[in-house]
Parts: sequence; C-alpha cells; structure tokens
Amino acid sequence: MMKDMIPGFELIQPASVEGALNLLEEYREDGWALAGGMDSLGWFKNRGKRPEAVIDLEGLDALRGIDETSNGIEIGALTTLTEVERNPLIRERFSLLSEAASKVASPQIRNAGTLGGNLCQDTRCWYYRYGVSCYRAGGNTCYAGATEALNREHAIFGANRCVAVSPSDTATALVALDAEMVVRNSSGERVIKADSFFMEPAVDIMRMTVLNPEDLLIKVRIPNTWNGADFYFEKASDRESWDFALVSVASAIKSTGDRIDDARIVCGAVQCIPRRLQEVETMIRGQIRNEDTAA
Repeated sequence: MMKDMIPGFELIQPASVEGALNLLEEYREDGWALAGGMDSLGWFKNRGKRPEAVIDLEGLDALRGIDETSNGIEIGALTTLTEVERNPLIRERFSLLSEAASKVASPQIRNAGTLGGNLCQDTRCWYYRYGVSCYRAGGNTCYAGATEALNREHAIFGANRCVAVSPSDTATALVALDAEMVVRNSSGERVIKADSFFMEPAVDIMRMTVLNPEDLLIKVRIPNTWNGADFYFEKASDRESWDFALVSVASAIKSTGDRIDDARIVCGAVQCIPRRLQEVETMIRGQIRNEDTAA
C-alpha cells in the first residue's frame, strides 16, 4: 500500500568512508546506507523499511571512479550506471558490463543509480515489498509461490521457500566476468568473488547478498581474464525500458580461430541468485563455433 509520507529518520552525511563505516557499525540493523536512492526511496515511501538512521554516502568521492590497474579495472561502488555504460575503458575491454548497465531501467534512473546500489538492491517481489508477512519478511508463507500468484519474474530454479530473484542486471554480467567485490567494515576489508556475493534463501532467507548490516561495498574489480573475449548480453522483459528481466543471459567466450577455448555463461532472473550454466560451459569448451554447437 502506498503512503503519503515517509516515516522520520535521522539523516547523517559522513565526510569519509571511515566515518560511514563507524556509523554502520554503530547502528547496524537500525541503519541504512543510501547511495543513489533508487531502491531506498521506494522502501521508505511504502514503509517497508523504517531505519532509525539513513547514512547518506553521496559526499564520499572515494567511492566513485573507474580506474585501470595492472590486472584489470576497478569501479567505485558509487559510480553511476550511466558512467559504467559510457566509460571508454569498460566499453573497450568489458563491453558485457556496459551493455548490461545500458539495460537497467531508464536513462534518468541510470543517471542517479549506482553500480553498488544495483548490485545490493533488495528483491522486487510484489508481496514482500508491500508488507505481506512472507518468509523473507519473517512470516511462514511464500505468497509468490502459489500457482495463481503474480510471479512471472520469479525463480524457476533453485527456490527454497522464497522464489524471489535478484533484480540486478549488472550482477549477471559481473559473474560472467569473474569479478570481485571489495567489502569493508570497521574491522577490515575482504574480497568476495561475484558468484559468491549473492545469497540463496537456503543459506539466509533474510538477505540478498553476503553483506552484513555493518558492511559496505567499496568497489568492484574486474580482472583481465576475459579481456578480448566475445561478449553477448540479452535481456527479455515485458517493456524495453523501466522494467525488470523475465530472463537475461550474459556470456563471455574465448576462442582460437573457430575453436572455443573457454566460456562463462550466466542467466539472470531464473534463480534467486545469478545462475551460472557450468554444464553448458563444459559442453562447448573445445568445440567448433558453428550452428550445431549453438544448438
């Protein structure tokens, strides 16, 4: 149910990443990290989330930017999706990600929405977001799992009590690119592979990612492993823009001549996490690129 007023909260604008981490440590479950606000404002308006404190990351320039490294590139978590889409270095080396970013929502949302926010956003399940007491909200039923439910955009593989999927378009591409997520809290930093970053409901039904309340995604690293590969990204949805995927696919294929040396193929919106098709990768590895292999 839509409401006409956002419940009150304390807005805090830290001057440094360290300050933000200290606030996340202090408030934990009662705190909310605000990036571009594309997901957050919907939650606040619907009163689905009522944080005591909102920690506004807007002023933290250290979390922005796209930099070349000796082994690839690093993208700050507050880098906008438009910047990811248009950056020459990403388009040259990892066009799979720029293509995925271009499919997110609308140009206006991509101008404000961030890469980190797109990766960490909560599921778009209609029942969960509008206050129904489902498993993910602490209840004992998955309303979206019913035959007659509104669930066209939900999981068809690997569901465990909850059938909601990660709505992130960029997640599918980053798993295919073997990216790494750099996560920090007040105690230190850790690096997590993209294909281990997203949380299945069988592991923890209350979280979409491995992030704890005190954690902050700092940057994304893409190694040069797939630089020079052939990339393909496709997103099927009911509308061309401002819609979430019914299914998406991201692939990276390395070849010598017509022979496939290696491949990463990942589907989005079919499982609660991005689904890597490892059996397909194994099947086509070493094969000749032709219509028979594609079939």
